[in-house]
Amino acid sequence: MHMAVTTSVPSATRVRVGGGASGGAVLSGVRDFARRLDRPLTSYYLIFGSALLLTALGLVMVLSSSMVDSYTETGSAFSIFNKQIGAAAIGLPLMILASQTPVRVFRLLGYPLMLGSIVLLVLTVFRGEEYYGAVRWLEIGGLTVQASEPAKLAFALWGANVLARKEELKQLVEWRHLLVPLLPGCGMLVLLVLLGSDLGTSFVLMAVFVALLWVVGAPGRLFLGALGLVGALVGIMIAVEPYRMARLTSFWNPEADPYDGGYQLLHGLYALGTGGLFGVGIGGSREKWGNLPHPESDFIFAIIGEEFGLIGTLIVVCLFGVLGFSGLRVASRVKDPFVQLAAIAITTWITIQALVNIGTVIGVLPITGIPLPLVSAGGSALIPILVGLGILLALAKSEPDARRALAARGPTHLERALSWLGLDNGGAKAPAGRAPTKTRPTQVQARRNRRR
Repeated sequence: MHMAVTTSVPSATRVRVGGGASGGAVLSGVRDFARRLDRPLTSYYLIFGSALLLTALGLVMVLSSSMVDSYTETGSAFSIFNKQIGAAAIGLPLMILASQTPVRVFRLLGYPLMLGSIVLLVLTVFRGEEYYGAVRWLEIGGLTVQASEPAKLAFALWGANVLARKEELKQLVEWRHLLVPLLPGCGMLVLLVLLGSDLGTSFVLMAVFVALLWVVGAPGRLFLGALGLVGALVGIMIAVEPYRMARLTSFWNPEADPYDGGYQLLHGLYALGTGGLFGVGIGGSREKWGNLPHPESDFIFAIIGEEFGLIGTLIVVCLFGVLGFSGLRVASRVKDPFVQLAAIAITTWITIQALVNIGTVIGVLPITGIPLPLVSAGGSALIPILVGLGILLALAKSEPDARRALAARGPTHLERALSWLGLDNGGAKAPAGRAPTKTRPTQVQARRNRRR
């Protein structure tokens, strides 16, 4: 008996110690992951990495999903892909340039970008090209531009600058300063976009408007009033256009009209269902062979699900989740009001647009014709989003110790060029090839030096 008890106790002890060691390893791993996330440049690299991965995936999927339609329309299987890779070749350098630009430049760009967007939207209303019942495209110099896409970036920067100035002047204690001129500016853009029958972009602009009010701490009644106004406008926009109401009813029950209103949604769901867990393989989609309308743009997420399966769609969702988390992290870790507001506005724009597109493809939201950011075909959408992410990268450098960590690695060639042009970051680090200026020691430092 005594020996049995003696042997059983160490055995039980070994079990407890083993479990504790395993739990300790997990806890240690969690703490190590948390420490890595707390590094100064975490947001910067998460934004940069997820943006590049989504852009690369988008190029691959645009090629795969557009080959059939491209060959049918132009005789070349690469016509749409060539336009997309050309837009990426323009957008990626602009993203890098924006990431190295001082924040004060973005504050100055808000008003001219807003004015330019209004002019382009007005021209689109009167001289735009109509496709599928919507007037969203403007031909300039042989290039077709969708003016509503740069308007999202313009409103994000302009709205952030307007509220940041009012915050610096301590004017946001009055409700009229919260809404003027932010509400009229948003209303003008939404009206011009609606005249082109673009409900999806209107919803994104209103979402950015509500997000900006939320960040500045708008009173509950004003915030609820803004949400109610947005809901009322969406309801009016749906009611005044018969085709929007048809889309809404077909979204509720696509099987009721499988050859017209519910056709696109049903074939998008067929594509997702065919993909299963791992997909049919890259290039193996069946729905892109004339069955699914716009497989390279509005419904490219369905082709991703068909060719890469549930795993591929979850990777895309996770990458957008990383972008959203990183943008919110930047806004929560900085003190500058403009940086906070601009980070929230750009993050809201990209993540809400992604959620709306994915929601329409999987059948939980009505079809709005809004593209999947960084992934869908369309240079007018890709270039502004890449510029917006470049601005978000520049804002990420405003996090505590982030600029110091970058300065310790030495200036890049682009930063040397900006410094030579007088567009450096305002003295955050010494120009290349020059020793840092020695500052006069404080009285405390002088006393410490004398003691030594």
